[in-house]
Amino acid sequence: MTLFLSETDVQELLPMERALECVEASFKAQASDHAINRARERIFLPKVSLHYMAAALTGKKWLGMKIYTVARDVVRFAVLLFDGETGDLLAWMQADHLGRLRTGAASAVATKYMAREDASRVGLIGTGNQARTQLLAVSKVRALEGAKVFGRNESRCREFCQDMSDALGIPVEPNPSLEETVRFGEIVITATSAKEPIVKGEWLEAGTHLNAIGANMAERRELDSAAIGQAAVIAVDSLEQTRKEAGDLIHGFAELGRGWEGVLELSTIVAGAHRGRNSQEEITLFKSTGIAIWDIAVAGYIYEQALAKRQGEEIELW
Repeated sequence: MTLFLSETDVQELLPMERALECVEASFKAQASDHAINRARERIFLPKVSLHYMAAALTGKKWLGMKIYTVARDVVRFAVLLFDGETGDLLAWMQADHLGRLRTGAASAVATKYMAREDASRVGLIGTGNQARTQLLAVSKVRALEGAKVFGRNESRCREFCQDMSDALGIPVEPNPSLEETVRFGEIVITATSAKEPIVKGEWLEAGTHLNAIGANMAERRELDSAAIGQAAVIAVDSLEQTRKEAGDLIHGFAELGRGWEGVLELSTIVAGAHRGRNSQEEITLFKSTGIAIWDIAVAGYIYEQALAKRQGEEIELW
């Protein structure tokens, strides 16, 4: 039997703390060749696009796929989790909340290993659902004292800040200036749908760690070339996927006249093969595009919890 898990089930079964543990473990599996990742593929039609990505965690004997469609402003996510020995479809789960949590968790892992240990201020660009889980996740790995947030919609930004202040117990304040928001942050997060650079390198203070998570198509950018050039350490989730999708790096490297040498996969930092930073003054960057290994890691955890708590709906497909 296959277990169907709704968005409500996922929200109840996956707290951020567990998402962090799963994603960090997936980085270690990636570094030790106990994970297989297949980069995202996309199909574009006039009104709808289809996006799909797959991975396996060989130690857990899980494999599966995330697949989603985008039609105007409507996005529908699903994860299929298979048994790595029998091929049985273990679970089919709705995956919007899952995706937001695993993306936030990945940024938190990057922050844990790359930001200064005393970093306590966040400059956040964006006020969407991804921005919420980014700030929540980072609060789990650093003792935050406050955050400033820039959003294009003033009333939405105020509401977002009030919600996050209540959730985190720290001052989260709207700021109408992109530059001031970036300069405030010892940890800067970009979680936007920007197509052109919105963060300038000249705004980045010494010692800043930057998580850039919003642009995962080659034609989109959140960071200008100066921001890329200032980063002493650049980490990515998957070099293969990043070379295809990370417009920030693709265009930034081209404008800077440099190649991909020196760009690290974050998994190698998590595993201890490389350092996330070499001094308090370095600017560090994690460019995230989002990989299927994370989806399968958290989906496996959700499935195990659902079995233990007898949650979800059993369906017979074959």
